Amino acid sequence: MDRFDGTPRLILVADLDCTLVDHDDPLNTDLLRFNALWEAHYRHDSLLVYCTGRSFSSYSGLRKKKPLLTPDIAITSVGSEIVYGSGESMVRDDVWTARLDDKWNRDIVVEETSKFPQLEPQPDKSQEPHKVSFFVEREHAIEIMKVLPGRLEERGVDVKLVYSNGYAFDVLPKGAGKQGSLTYLLEKLEIEGKQPSNTLVCGDSGNDAELYNVPQVYGVMVSNSHEELLQWYEENAKDNPKIFHASQRCGAGIIEAIQRFNLGPSVSPRDVLDTENFHAESLNPVHEVVKFYLFYERWRCGEVEKSDKYLQYLKLLSSPLGVFVHPSGEEKLIHEWIDEMGKLHGDGKEKQFRIWLDKVTSSQISSDTWLARFDKHESSEGKVRSCSTKVLLSYQGEKEKLTWMHIHQSWSDDSCSDDQEKWIF
Repeated sequence: MDRFDGTPRLILVADLDCTLVDHDDPLNTDLLRFNALWEAHYRHDSLLVYCTGRSFSSYSGLRKKKPLLTPDIAITSVGSEIVYGSGESMVRDDVWTARLDDKWNRDIVVEETSKFPQLEPQPDKSQEPHKVSFFVEREHAIEIMKVLPGRLEERGVDVKLVYSNGYAFDVLPKGAGKQGSLTYLLEKLEIEGKQPSNTLVCGDSGNDAELYNVPQVYGVMVSNSHEELLQWYEENAKDNPKIFHASQRCGAGIIEAIQRFNLGPSVSPRDVLDTENFHAESLNPVHEVVKFYLFYERWRCGEVEKSDKYLQYLKLLSSPLGVFVHPSGEEKLIHEWIDEMGKLHGDGKEKQFRIWLDKVTSSQISSDTWLARFDKHESSEGKVRSCSTKVLLSYQGEKEKLTWMHIHQSWSDDSCSDDQEKWIF
C-alpha cells in the first residue's frame, strides 16, 4: 500500500468468479474493457483489491487462465488471508492471520463437521489453515448452520459460517469473512492516514452480501448475480441508494457502477479509441501507451483498414533516431519496426489476438521527458507472451504531442518467442 503517497482516490473491491471474471465469455471482452479503464485512469492513484472465496493457490491459477490485472491487495479464502503486492514484493498480513487464531482450532472444526455426512469436503486446494470448506445442498446447509456453531462453541471455538452459490459451505474463524477482512483493511488505511475518498464493492453471490454492510461503501451487484444475493438485496438494501443491481454482466456491471456513483472516469479506452487520431489529447504518458497498444491490437486483428496513413502517423509520433529493443536483445530503429508492422496487418484476426497492459506507471525524469513502465501481455491462440516494457517519451515542438524516443522490452517469467520475425511492439 506504499505504491503512492496520499490517500487513494478510489478503492475498488471486486469478487472474481462471475463478478469481474465472466466465465461465459471466452473472449474476456468486458474484463479487457475494465483493464484498459483501470490502467489508463485509476492505477496511478487508486487501489485494486480482489476479494475472492478462492484459496490463494486457486486464485493464482485463475490468473494464469484469465487476463487479470495485478491487484494491490488480494483477499482470499473468503477473507481469511490478506496479501499485499505480488511476485517478489508479495507480503502476507501476519497481524490479520494472528487475529484469526483467537478461539480457532481447525482440528476441532474438522472433527465436528465430520459428524455431518451431508457435508462433502472440497478438494485439498480449497482448504486453508483458517478455512474448512464443503459442498452441501441448501436444505442440509440450513439445518447444519442451526446446530454447528453451538457445538463448536461448547468446545471453545467461535466460527463464522458462509454458504454461497447453492453448494459452497465454508467454516471460518469468527472474525473472518469478506466484511471482516475489508473492515480491517479500511481501518488499517485510516490509521496510516490513507483513508480512501470512495470505496466500491462488487459481487454476485451469497458470500459477497456482507461486503455491502461495510459502512460508507458503494456497492454493485452485477446483473448475473445469484438468486441468494438478490434475495438479500430485496430484504436488506432495496431502498439503499448506495447499493444497486446493475443492468450489465460482470466487468461491464462494474464499469456501470463507476458511472452510476460518479466515482471517476467510466469510459474504457477500448470503447472510444479514435483510430484517426489515437494519441491522447491530454498528453498523458499513461493514456498514450494504453491507447497505442489498443491501436496495435486492432491493426493486428484487421479491425482498422490497411493504410499507409496509419504507419506514417506512427512515424510522426516517434523519433527518426528512436530505438526499439526487442526482448531477444535485437535492436531496430522504431521507424524500421513501423515499416515491418505493415506486414502484420490482420495476422491476428483468426487467432483471437489481444493485448492488455498491467501495472502502468509513469515518472517525469526531466522538464519535458517521461518514462513509462508496464507489463505488456499478448494473447494469441490461447498462449500468452509477456514483456516488461519501458518507453521514453518526450514533448516536442510546442508540447503539442508526446514523441516516442526509446522502447525497451524484456521477457517476463517463462515467456519466449518461437516466431522472432514477428516483432512484438
